[in-house]
Amino acid sequence: MEGATAAGVLRRGLGARRRELVLASLLVALHQLAEAAVPVTVGWVIDLAVVHRDSGALLRWLGVVVAVFVVLAGSAWFGYWWGARTERMAAHRVRLDVAARVLHPGGGAPGRPGELVSIAGADADRAGEVCRVVWGGVAALAALAGGAVVLLDASVLLGLVVLGGVPLVLLSSRLLARPLVGRSEREQESLAAATAVATDVITGLRVVKGIGAERAAAGSYRRASRAALRARLAAAHLTGGYLGATNVFTGLFLVVVAWVAGRLALEGTISVGELVAGVGLAQFLIGPLERLTELGPVLAGARGSARRVAALLAAPPAVPDGPGTLPDRPAGALRVQLPTGLALDLAAGEHVGVVALRPADAAALLDALGRDTDAPVHLDGTDLRDVGLDEARRAVLVARHEATLFEGTVADNTGRDPEPLAAAAADEVVETLPEGLDSEVGERGRTLSGGQRQRIGLARALAERAPVLVLHDPTTAVDAATEHRVAAGVSALREGRTTVVVASSPALLARCHRVLLVDDGAVVASGTHAELVTDPRYRRAVLA
Repeated sequence: MEGATAAGVLRRGLGARRRELVLASLLVALHQLAEAAVPVTVGWVIDLAVVHRDSGALLRWLGVVVAVFVVLAGSAWFGYWWGARTERMAAHRVRLDVAARVLHPGGGAPGRPGELVSIAGADADRAGEVCRVVWGGVAALAALAGGAVVLLDASVLLGLVVLGGVPLVLLSSRLLARPLVGRSEREQESLAAATAVATDVITGLRVVKGIGAERAAAGSYRRASRAALRARLAAAHLTGGYLGATNVFTGLFLVVVAWVAGRLALEGTISVGELVAGVGLAQFLIGPLERLTELGPVLAGARGSARRVAALLAAPPAVPDGPGTLPDRPAGALRVQLPTGLALDLAAGEHVGVVALRPADAAALLDALGRDTDAPVHLDGTDLRDVGLDEARRAVLVARHEATLFEGTVADNTGRDPEPLAAAAADEVVETLPEGLDSEVGERGRTLSGGQRQRIGLARALAERAPVLVLHDPTTAVDAATEHRVAAGVSALREGRTTVVVASSPALLARCHRVLLVDDGAVVASGTHAELVTDPRYRRAVLA
C-alpha cells in the first residue's frame, strides 16, 4: 500500500463494517435521545398530572416513562454491542493490512520483530478506536441536539444558550487535544522499542545465557521499559490536564444553562415542569459533553497509531514483483550475477557445491537466489526479476539453514511421500515419534531435537521437487553416519534436477559434480571435491 496515509488507514478501518457502524450510531443515538426524554417526560408528568391533580393522566404518563426506559435499555444493549464490534472489526482490518505488508513476498517491512508486533497489536487496536469516535460522537451530538430542541421549544433564549455554548466547548477541547497526537505517537514508539528489546531477549535467551550476558540483557530491557514508562506517564499527565480543563469548560457551560433556566422560571416564562425538564437536561448534558471531550484523546491516539501503521504500509518492498511467468517445467539452467562480481553458471540438472570462505558471500548468494535482493538471476535465460516473486521462489527454492517448522504434525510439514523422508534420513525421526507422521512438532518444532528439526526441514524442501533447489548447511546438526546417508539420498533424489549445496561438509561436497570455492565475491577455484582438496584454502574450510 505505497502512499498510505494516517487518514487513509482510519478511513479503511471505518469502512470495515460501514453498515454496522451506521447501525451502532443510530442505536446509541436513540439511547441518548431516550435518556434526554426522561427529564422531559417527568416534566410533562408534573405539568399535566401532578399540577392538575389528574390521576388518569398520571398513570398514562408514567406508562410513557416506562416505555422510554424500555427503549433506552434496548437501544443501549444493542447499540453499544454493535459499537464495540465495529471497533474490533476495524482493528482487525488494520491488523490484516499490517500482516499482509509484513508477509509481503518482497519484504522490506521496516522495524524489528517486536516493533512490528506492537504495530499489529496496540497500534491496530488504537486505530480501530476511530469507530468509537464516530458512533460516540454521533450519539453525543444527537443528545445535545435533542436537548436543544426541547429547550428551544420551552424558551428560545435557553435553546440559544445551549446551541451557542456547545460549539465553544467542542472548539476548546479540539485545541487542547492537539498536543496529544504527538505525545501518543511517541508513547507508542517507546512501547514498540521496549517490546522489540523484550522479543530479542526472549528469542535469544539461550545465547544470552550461554555467553553469560543476562545482566546486560536485563539492563537493556530495563532502560527501554523505563523510557516507555516515562513516555506513558507524560502522556497520562497531558491527558489528565486535558480532561481537567475540558471538565472546567463543561461545568461552566452547564452552570450558565441552569442559571438561565432558573431565571426564566422565576419570571414565569417557563412552567415548573419545564424548569424540571431544563435542570434535568442540564444535568443530563454533562454526560454527552464529557463524552465529546473524552473523544479528543481517543482520536489523538487513533491518529498517532494510524501514522505508525501508515509508515509501515507505505514502505516500499525490498524486491519488486515482476509481471512475467515461467514455463510449467523449467529445465533448471541457472546464471547468477551478484553486484559484488560473483558470477555462477550452472547447467540444467547439475549438482554443484559452493564453499564460501566468507559468510557474507554465502549470505549474498542465498539472498540473490531466494529473491530477497534484486540481483540478476536467470533461469533458462529468463530474468527472475521479470517474474512474480512467488513463482520465482517456487522454481528456485532456497532451503536456509535456519528454516523453521510450522506448528502441526510432521505430515503437515513434509507431506506423506516416503522418498523425501528417506532421502533426508527423516524416516528415522518418524519411527521414533509416538504417532509417526501424525506426531505434533509443536511451535517452531520445539518438541524435536536440533538434528530432528533439521532433517524434517530438509525433507520438506525435498518434497517440493523444485526445478532448482538450494541447500544451505543442511547437515550441521546430525552425526557423520547420518550425514553420509543424507548426502547419498539427496544426490539420488535430485538426479536430473539442478541442485546447489552451500556448505562445507565433505560428505555433501563429494557427491557434487563440481565444487566452487568462493572468496571475497569471486570464484577462486573450481573442480571436484577430490581435485580441490589439494588447495590449502579449500582444505582449511572443509577438512580442518
